[in-house]
Amino acid sequence: MRMIDIIEKKRDGHSLTKTEIEFFIQGYTNNTIPDYQVSALLMAIFFQDMNDEERANLTIAMVNSGEQIDLSAIEGIKVDKHSTGGVGDTTTLVLGPLVAACGVPVAKMSGRGLGHTGGTIDKLEAIEGFHVELTPQQFEKQVNELKLAVIGQSGNLTPADKKLYALRDVTGTVNSIPLIASSIMSKKIAAGAGAIVLDVKTGEGAFMKTTEDARELAKAMVRIGNNVGRKTMAIISDMSQPLGNAIGNALEVVEAIETLKGKGPKDLTELCLTLGSQMVVVGEKAETLEEAREMLLKVIEDGSALDIFKKFIKGQGGNDAIVDDVSLLPQAKYTYSVPAKQDGYITFMEADEIGTAAMLLGAGRATKESEIDLAVGIVLQKKVGDFVKKGESLATVYANKEEVQEVLDKLTAFIEIEETKKEVPTLIYEIITA
Repeated sequence: MRMIDIIEKKRDGHSLTKTEIEFFIQGYTNNTIPDYQVSALLMAIFFQDMNDEERANLTIAMVNSGEQIDLSAIEGIKVDKHSTGGVGDTTTLVLGPLVAACGVPVAKMSGRGLGHTGGTIDKLEAIEGFHVELTPQQFEKQVNELKLAVIGQSGNLTPADKKLYALRDVTGTVNSIPLIASSIMSKKIAAGAGAIVLDVKTGEGAFMKTTEDARELAKAMVRIGNNVGRKTMAIISDMSQPLGNAIGNALEVVEAIETLKGKGPKDLTELCLTLGSQMVVVGEKAETLEEAREMLLKVIEDGSALDIFKKFIKGQGGNDAIVDDVSLLPQAKYTYSVPAKQDGYITFMEADEIGTAAMLLGAGRATKESEIDLAVGIVLQKKVGDFVKKGESLATVYANKEEVQEVLDKLTAFIEIEETKKEVPTLIYEIITA
């Protein structure tokens, strides 16, 4: 078999066989096929697309390129959730305890974040003593007992995907549905997920800017998951404005606690109930989304989800007292208010720019080497559709430095106020099942 024949076949619009896909993935992983030939194939895929069978075969070939996590010692269907990212995305901190309290095991591998704020692990490490370095035995034991544990990502999961992503980044082939979908799904499957729920974001603060592109990606990933034997569902949700009110690591932990108490922002709560309902259904603890939602509301009301969160923190070495006293979390030295310049309605919030403002404070990483300040960030007092009076606070900035004028100017510029109220963005555009 020759790589040139595979390139020409896809260039001319034909489907690749399972054997051909395995050949190119194995060869690229072990360095017997050069970058320039894989670059040519990626560009051919970019223009010619792949059918469902090719996408499933590409995903499994990437899974088989490295280590796979065996979660068979954990009882029940292990359900994983993936979000395509956004600003103020605190869902994992809320969903894990919520779903675990309903009896669905959440054995999660998470990473650190590049961009606006930290990843799930960064947020959790805002809790004093919390660590993600668990042995496989400790991990399995905690999930079997609590139904919830979070550890750092293994270094050798899907090495083919790591190499392909780096190449896509410099060859203009990042925005390819089959390549994005197989990349995301390969990592979830290699991490041992038995069922997968996907939150595909759309809007200014999302990777997929249009609803149509988000729908295409969501459907592609759901089909891949179901075609390789993982029950998979997805939603398409809005990221034209930040989710919830908090943007910043310790601040998002506070917001997660409030949400588990039933006092969180409406949009974050609704998204978690929608995603959580899917997780409970694919985890086979409820037959319908309506039944699952009732279960989730009950574990918020009776406090069992919050109790799971406390036990989860303690089980991984963290100070669980933060649940009852959030002042034990890292605190910023300075706070600044962002006043409204006029009376009117909030009509637009540029999610990307607000996220960048949080990163300028130190809440996120511009590069892998950047140090995160866990205490800093932004808490919004107003969202799109809200009325505000001149001088009233739009947001509070939490900082560990006195010079934050650039951040204040950015927030003022990218939170738009007009006399006429505009329609609030739809939070959940579509639910996609098999």
